[in-house]
Amino acid sequence: MSLETTEALAASSNVYTWEPPNRVIAARYGLRAEDILRFDTNTSPAVLSYLPEALEGPWDPPLHEYPDSTYAELAEAAAGYVGAAPDEILVGCGADEVLDIVAKTYLAPGSVSVVPVPTYSMYAVLTGQRGAQLRSVPRTGPAHGYRLDLEATLAAVPDAAVLWLCAPNNPTGSPEAREDLAAVLEAGAELPGGGPAVVVDEAYIEFHPGSLVDLRERFPSLIVVRTLSKAFAMTGLRVGYAVATRPTIERLERVRPPGSLNTLSAKAAARALRQPELAAANAEALSREREWLAARLADLGLPPNPSVTNFLLCRIGTPGEADDANEALLRGGIVVRTFGPDSPLAGHLRFTVRDREQNERFLETIGAWTAGRTA
Repeated sequence: MSLETTEALAASSNVYTWEPPNRVIAARYGLRAEDILRFDTNTSPAVLSYLPEALEGPWDPPLHEYPDSTYAELAEAAAGYVGAAPDEILVGCGADEVLDIVAKTYLAPGSVSVVPVPTYSMYAVLTGQRGAQLRSVPRTGPAHGYRLDLEATLAAVPDAAVLWLCAPNNPTGSPEAREDLAAVLEAGAELPGGGPAVVVDEAYIEFHPGSLVDLRERFPSLIVVRTLSKAFAMTGLRVGYAVATRPTIERLERVRPPGSLNTLSAKAAARALRQPELAAANAEALSREREWLAARLADLGLPPNPSVTNFLLCRIGTPGEADDANEALLRGGIVVRTFGPDSPLAGHLRFTVRDREQNERFLETIGAWTAGRTA
């Protein structure tokens, strides 16, 4: 949803929130909170067979004590999963905390943060919080899948303190060519001091394998960020981590809170990372469902941008038409991601891929709107 819509819906609770809670939406549209479906947050519907076992006690340390501040078990599991050393891992309370730690480490007031847009909105938020300057670099247009404009991005590298890259990209669902990402890293490496910190946010990498983790020794400025909120479907446990060379991790550790990740989350995440076949199967199933959903949307005259993630971006029409479609979906208890009038994606909506029953309910609702538009 747009920030304006979010703020309006959240106003009644007097609490700032990124996404309005189900109860607020339900109250506004006369629905039951349990009937609201979230197609806006890119979470994955899944039954995780490792979760009950991962949360069994006894606990070490017990729950009345603070967790191990080194998160050694989780760091070892993450290292084994990505092919790194445990001391090349930094864990956090979701990928968003890891991104925040990067911003605190590398962005000083007045420094430059380079963000190819459209992309994940948190990069701009973190830039503003640190008092840094945001330099937006437009991506290529829809004909090229909103991929990096490599020439424009390279031109911005010398001025950057941090360069934020999302691969695959959110909210477009597009992959990034490995050679383009390597070219950006190479341009930074040639600068005095090694250039900017280059963050590659791989939140959706399980849906489209092709990580840059193996480039960390060649490019010490590289920080790869991962999450267990997408393919691993552990969103509510809030677990993320960074992978980088040991000197880079040491810098990040200086500002990492000592116990932001709780004992339950750390144990469950370590268990999940040691069973990667479950996340891989979940990603494969959701990718098949994505292609099914994309075909049905195309049948409705809403062909989505090609995606390698667990969501789809569709151009609805004018910004006003996108607002109308969003309103119709909300009245049906369907929450999707919208974009403001100043966004390069104005007139678009983004839909999370959920299970077949939920996707069919979504299609029925958006289909009724498209039928009314053409009647």
